[in-house]
Amino acid sequence: MSRTAEIRDRLQARFTPEVLEVIDDSESHRGHAGYQDGGESHFIVRMKAGALAGQSRIAQHRAVHEALGPLMQQIHALSLDLSS
Repeated sequence: MSRTAEIRDRLQARFTPEVLEVIDDSESHRGHAGYQDGGESHFIVRMKAGALAGQSRIAQHRAVHEALGPLMQQIHALSLDLSS
């Protein structure tokens, strides 16, 4: 399974979001630190989930990181655009 699919699956299972978009942005970082041939090192996640309602931005980010678990160690950069 690709990292993109694994990110999507983990977030879907944890938050049941109304909107979930996982974008592999690795190619935009070619030649920069952390870039890996084949991509799947830099991601943008756009998610709208009621499960995040009432949480601070930091708490929301921590919840996403927790949901991704050990997968976070395989990701060089993760940009989060979250709403509830």
